[in-house]
Amino acid sequence: MKVFAGSSNSSLAKEIVDYLNIDMGKCVLERFSDGEIHFFIDENVRGEDVFIIQSGAFDANFHLMELFVMMDAFKRASAERITAVIPYYAYARQDWKDRPRVPISSRLVADLLEAAGANRVLTMDLHSPQIQGFFSIPVDNLTAAPVLAMRVQNLGLKDLIIVSPDAGGVGRARAFAKRLKADLAIIDKRRPAPNEARVLNVIGEVKDQDVVILDDMVDTGGTLVQSVEALKKEGALRVYAACTHPILSGKAVERIDDSSLEKTIVTNTIPLNQKAQSSKKIEVISVAELFGEAIRRINQGSSVSSLFV
Repeated sequence: MKVFAGSSNSSLAKEIVDYLNIDMGKCVLERFSDGEIHFFIDENVRGEDVFIIQSGAFDANFHLMELFVMMDAFKRASAERITAVIPYYAYARQDWKDRPRVPISSRLVADLLEAAGANRVLTMDLHSPQIQGFFSIPVDNLTAAPVLAMRVQNLGLKDLIIVSPDAGGVGRARAFAKRLKADLAIIDKRRPAPNEARVLNVIGEVKDQDVVILDDMVDTGGTLVQSVEALKKEGALRVYAACTHPILSGKAVERIDDSSLEKTIVTNTIPLNQKAQSSKKIEVISVAELFGEAIRRINQGSSVSSLFV
């Protein structure tokens, strides 16, 4: 087994190889003067089980292309198997035709990954589980629920309610609530345009309760902040958020800092931008052990299913 990393999330990659107690694979990843990617493998990988860690963080287009170039190199270097470890799967939100004449971009990314040479994909908290069906190769979709739930338990909240910020996340929130033995509430919202959300009402009783909003990602923060306002109007006491992928684009950090949120707990699938690092309302927990253990089990051919629950 050999583990290599792209440039998108080197800190998480370092934590993963430390957990596995191995050295990071040797490679050179540079750019030509015109911005094109220059990559070569600096060690023998013939017959090796290769894992490439690359998240769709920030400049997703560049990092995806970087991943494709890396996989092509390993395929041509006769690696036995290539597993793309993608903590945050970019373009996952475009997973169906919600109107005429639009792409299904998450399917396109799946096709490109296979064409570039991926034999397997390891990811975390896909925006929609159906994306696994876009692949004809095995896809392991880990969940950050175990580490998020452990952190929420340590908050010492009483009369806890888990809230799904939309109907699409109800299944995820229900499983999380069951894990914490908490009740469930749902926020009914409408999205008039991309990155815009308008909360209508809260389904469930949250009055005089501590609340945790669970979502797979936080992007602009608009949905999250409006959800907090709606919950506060319904009488919720303390409101926290637990989100796997901290995209935090635009004015997301300012919105969170100015809101009534007590804290937003996120994971390190995406490295925090500079604004988020200085925010007192954003806390990062690591998923390196989950990915490290999944990589170990895939390499050994043992069961990975226990990591999904």
